[in-house]
Amino acid sequence: MTLSTQATNAIRRLNRVASDLKLLFSRRDTAVDLMKLALLCHEHVLLLGPPGSGKSELVSRFARGVKARSFQYLLTRFTEPAELFGPVDIQAFQQGRYHVRTEGMLPNAEIAFLDEVFQASSAILNTLLSLVHERIFYNGAELQPVPLLALFGASNTLPDDPTLRAFSDRFALRLEIEPIPDESLGDMLEKGWDLELERINRSVTQGEALLDPAQLELLYQELAHIGVGGVLSQYQEVIRRLRAEGVRLTERRMVKGLKLIRGAALLEGRSEADVRDLWPLNHVWNTPEDVPILRQVVQPLVEEAGGPALDTHRPLEDLVEELELLESRAPALTGEGAFTAHLSALAQIRRELLLYHTDAGELLQRVERLIQQQLEAMRTVG
Repeated sequence: MTLSTQATNAIRRLNRVASDLKLLFSRRDTAVDLMKLALLCHEHVLLLGPPGSGKSELVSRFARGVKARSFQYLLTRFTEPAELFGPVDIQAFQQGRYHVRTEGMLPNAEIAFLDEVFQASSAILNTLLSLVHERIFYNGAELQPVPLLALFGASNTLPDDPTLRAFSDRFALRLEIEPIPDESLGDMLEKGWDLELERINRSVTQGEALLDPAQLELLYQELAHIGVGGVLSQYQEVIRRLRAEGVRLTERRMVKGLKLIRGAALLEGRSEADVRDLWPLNHVWNTPEDVPILRQVVQPLVEEAGGPALDTHRPLEDLVEELELLESRAPALTGEGAFTAHLSALAQIRRELLLYHTDAGELLQRVERLIQQQLEAMRTVG
């Protein structure tokens, strides 16, 4: 079985959204890949890490790229349900009917980001349980369908409260956001300042969305046709080994694991999953202490089958893909800001080649030629 033309085109567009984000944000490639997978599978991602690491901006620009309605909010223990779900409809209340006006609020969002997600009250968390899992909002006596594609939650730490475990388990994928390493500080500052300049100059534009929720729904339906027969026995063995090492996955998350494996294959344009597609299992941990166990059990299988490595830098093929994207955009560049951002991206590729791919001399020369060409173009324009 081959994928339809519509599905192949949607995958290409989704991957393009991810590539654009990776150009904008330094060392956030894994977060982007998990967001892409979660969106395809209609699942949720929990990001653990300190505030100020660009999570909200990342989600906002991701939503913009897929033309999705988004909602973002910072939760505290004082947050009221109306702040997330909407105010009470006074006119309906006067007529004896309880109804919440959800326009522009979380129940109407297709992509949502909730910062400090575990700080909410039990009343909010209980509502979120049905909203994120069943995609239903209990609006008075009415069961209101929720169009949520993916929820991205952020927290400094995982909760110790056992009453929060059910809600925490709804996040099928987890990632610890690491501080930017020393060798990438320059790139982070350059890209971060580019984003700040957009705000200062008020030059942020919506841009052209590359795909829309209807195309994402098409891909979601395509998951039912992705075969897992070639990897099912390995998946069962991984679960047994994880159990032996003390990593306990709920039955719900074991089933979701199969969907994530299918999603990983679909993103590569394949209709049959194989061992390479086990890589999402690196991110299904319960606590950060589980991470090294998962990597020890899962990652050797993935890499032996030719799947993605868990490096702190991008593989060479990703750099080549980004370079080709930059080359295709070069003729259309206008304005100092566009040239500067373009050169910054080329400089980052050059840095990664020098640090991690010392045997890619020809590619390095190609990058340096493009940098010189862009410098000459800037002087000509100036």
